[in-house]
Amino acid sequence: MSRLALRGVEDGLTPGARVSGRRVACEHRPVPPHVLLLTFDDPDGHDIETPGVVAALRARGATVTVSPWREPSVTRVPADVVVIRSTWDYQEHPDEFRAVLGAFAAPVLNPLDVVGWNLHKSYLLELARAGVPVVPTALVPAGSDEPVPAVDAPEVVLKPAISANAWGLGRFATGSAEAADHLRTLTATGDVLVQPYLPEILAGERSVVVIGGRVSHAVRKTPAAGEFRVQAEYGGTDTAHTPTAAEIAVAHAALACVPGGPEALLYARVDLVGPEDAPLLIELELVEPELFLDLAPGSADRFAAALLARA
Repeated sequence: MSRLALRGVEDGLTPGARVSGRRVACEHRPVPPHVLLLTFDDPDGHDIETPGVVAALRARGATVTVSPWREPSVTRVPADVVVIRSTWDYQEHPDEFRAVLGAFAAPVLNPLDVVGWNLHKSYLLELARAGVPVVPTALVPAGSDEPVPAVDAPEVVLKPAISANAWGLGRFATGSAEAADHLRTLTATGDVLVQPYLPEILAGERSVVVIGGRVSHAVRKTPAAGEFRVQAEYGGTDTAHTPTAAEIAVAHAALACVPGGPEALLYARVDLVGPEDAPLLIELELVEPELFLDLAPGSADRFAAALLARA
């Protein structure tokens, strides 16, 4: 049903009616929607960008509710649209996460079919088959007793196929007992991705942020000295980055493979490593990516505008 409001009051008739003789003209305007932003219990304040999104939406007239996704009553919020934001513990409860998203009567952004496709990082294999330049990736199924797949590198990286924020990520010498032990630990609870460790990560992982189908901005995420994980909780730092033509091309190639096409997406983050003129995709984040809106003036407003255009 359209959300319409009647503007003005005259002659004791319908609010908003303008009287000319016996004729009444009603001017209709859309009512900004009620937006529900899904977050997580965040006592340490890791989510620094949702407040900016809330402010940008409210400046455009929207009603906004922010709620942890595991709040028992969250699916009863009378929202017109539900937007996944900082649900940064979903990997610990993936089945519950899917169930909650599926219980909303309102549309969810990004769309549920996209979220389902992107939750499991086996999408990297699909992108590679489609010709997108992806970090070489092997998948070891849950419960497998096979050895660590061979990689053409001195070190290997193992991570759960459903994970976020470097959860479960390990880096080991290729062929080591430690790598085999970590693989067994991870496959006890789920599928595992195996990739070569790329030392280029030390120069920074680049993230191209796409909002409403357009490249909005990019950042460089650099690990702390002695670390390879780029997340802030491991000492990583984030700086603004001007994406190269090659980085933008890889971003577009990856997004073209998304179910429903790139036009279905409100937001996307394309994570890249390697040379700036020949980047490799390391992850395509379509569920709950940090978008680094604080590093790009105007990006929170672009996000709000793109969201409301889809509501």
